[in-house]
Amino acid sequence: MKYEAVIGLEIHVQLNTATKLFCDCPNRPGDEPNRNTCPVCLWLPGNLPHLSQEALEKAAIACLALNCIIQPVSAFDQKVYYYPDLPKGFQLSQHHMPLSRNGWVDITAEKGGMKRLRIHHIHMEEDVAKLVHETEGKTPISLVDFNRAGTPLIEIVSEPDIRSPYEAMEYIKALRAQLRYTGAAECSMEQGTMRVDANISIRPEGTGEFNTKVEVKNMNSIRNVGDAIAYEIARQTECLEKGEAIMLHTRLWDPDKRVTTAMRGKFAGPCVPDPSVAKIRVTEDWLKKIQERLPEMPAKKADRFAAEYGLTPDEALAMSLDRDISEFFEETAKQGLPPRKVTNWITTHLAPLLKDRSQAIGETALTAERFARLLAMLEKGVINTHGAREVLLKLLESNESPEDLVEKGQFRQVSDMSELEVIIDAIIADHPADVEDFRKGNEKVVGFLMGLAMKASKGKANPKLLREMLVKRLA
Repeated sequence: MKYEAVIGLEIHVQLNTATKLFCDCPNRPGDEPNRNTCPVCLWLPGNLPHLSQEALEKAAIACLALNCIIQPVSAFDQKVYYYPDLPKGFQLSQHHMPLSRNGWVDITAEKGGMKRLRIHHIHMEEDVAKLVHETEGKTPISLVDFNRAGTPLIEIVSEPDIRSPYEAMEYIKALRAQLRYTGAAECSMEQGTMRVDANISIRPEGTGEFNTKVEVKNMNSIRNVGDAIAYEIARQTECLEKGEAIMLHTRLWDPDKRVTTAMRGKFAGPCVPDPSVAKIRVTEDWLKKIQERLPEMPAKKADRFAAEYGLTPDEALAMSLDRDISEFFEETAKQGLPPRKVTNWITTHLAPLLKDRSQAIGETALTAERFARLLAMLEKGVINTHGAREVLLKLLESNESPEDLVEKGQFRQVSDMSELEVIIDAIIADHPADVEDFRKGNEKVVGFLMGLAMKASKGKANPKLLREMLVKRLA
């Protein structure tokens, strides 16, 4: 029997507000433990929470970015459970009346074309404290850091529309791109500002039934989400083929062993309306102001880039996925440079450098204006590609002009034919056997000799002119 997966994701996203959700403590979970606390976020008896306006606004912007409908009235409930990271015994969360419902994102399907994945609802809630496990010493202990307690979260609950690990990963990427555009959240799984839980079940292919699901946690990258789902699909399929029942429970992903392991039984405590936080009533005027703050989103921007700058669909998508990169591209292209050349340099040269340095474009010294001047020198033949790459690396760290860096580093391209002839003469004299191979029809020799000639020029030779002269001499 063939089976298909039914997958739903619950994604917790930390909002990057200045303060916590229900108090004025700084929202900086990574500070020294228990530094950013007060009686409210320590959950001491008798202290009442007050909802952050900034958190509500950023949550609403995030909901609109994911095409959700903001509800006229939403409210907080007490989600009851007992665990050391929540000593008051309940979490404030919008269980019964969430902030928004009925959203969606589009992804590229595995076989091409677009597929729409629906969002059931998005609700706000407070984060819990962080447990720190100390294993050194004779007696292992667990400590509680309350810096994270009360951090504002939104939880994005998908419909069970996802059918494969690929679709799950694309769904997360699409959500992350949309949310980062709004500026409301960083969405880093590696840093814990976005956490994903996957609910996975399988059923006979072509049926519409919903079977017992298993929840998987502890995945700190998009790749780990895909791998964990793939493993769980295979595990559940094997269980059914052996006649074993699938039990409702929670499992953990072990990234080292690349397996899921049983954690605990799945349970849900009572959830009752909270009397201490007033209901949120959204007016048309307030919602209109929030909608006006929503930026041009990636899909619309990609369409505009294709129409306005003549980019291919893939190029337009690459230039629109990240908001900072999209703005950098547009500022550079407006300097009068060929947009597709700008795209190529950002994709092929700049983006890999930023990835290697783990930096965003705004965290470097590079500006669009200086980047454009560098590419203009490349267009005019002042420098070659090798020299431009070297100068670009320096522009990430220095406020110097690209022109000064070219002169200081002696990156100016050599186009003087007499200088190039000297280099070519030396290469031909040192490699007579290769010259003879070329004359016998082995044209691949040109690439080898070109590499030697470029090395001899210390990467400064005009490659186009050098190749023309070399081929002419070899003929």
